[in-house]
Order: sequence, then structure tokens, then C-alpha cells
Amino acid sequence: QVQLVESGGGLVQAGGSLRLSCAASGRTRYNMGWFRQAPGKERDFVAAVSWSSANTYYDDSVKGRFTISRDNAKNTVYLQMNSLKPEDTAVYYCNADMSQITTKIPGPYWGQGTQVTVSS
Repeated sequence: QVQLVESGGGLVQAGGSLRLSCAASGRTRYNMGWFRQAPGKERDFVAAVSWSSANTYYDDSVKGRFTISRDNAKNTVYLQMNSLKPEDTAVYYCNADMSQITTKIPGPYWGQGTQVTVSS
């Protein structure tokens, strides 16, 4: 079992940057991912990183703008978001225990989410 707590969300102008953090406690040897959910829409895959950090995977909509990373010594996963667009506005959720990061299928563990709002 793992507990996940996200932080780092906020309001930013288009073109700006934010860095989200996801602190994990409990068992942490998992593939980890970020997902997002905009109002009235489904929760969508954003990015994922393997347990060893050897592999990362991104949705096409964020490729080249977002970077996922992790620090296993701190049990923390990060999402650096650059060149933000209004369409990136959503609640961002940390997810743990993805079976394979390229499937975009979430694992069973979720954080509470953090709001990201990008103004035009």
C-alpha cells in the first residue's frame, strides 16, 4: 500500500512554468504516473516514469513541454511543466503501481489532486 500527496499547483499565466511534487509513503517501489482531469472531462494520462527512472513516457499533448522525474531517496515524483497553455488547466493527480508505463493505464493508488490553472 502507498499514500500519495501532491503539491505545487497554482495559477500561472500562459507560457509560464510550475513544478508538481508527489510525496509517497509506505511501499514506494512502483511505476509512477501523473494524470489530469479538466472540468466535465475524463481523467487522462499525462506522463509516467519507471521505478528505476530508466524509462519515461509522455502523452503527445505534453511531449517536449513537461518532464517527469523521481528521487527515490526522497520518495518523491516530480512533474516539471513548462510553456503552459490554458488547455493544461486541470486537477493533476499522482498515481502509483502502473503495470507498464506505456499502457497509460493507471494503477490503483491515487493522490488527492492539485489544481493547475493557466490563464490566457
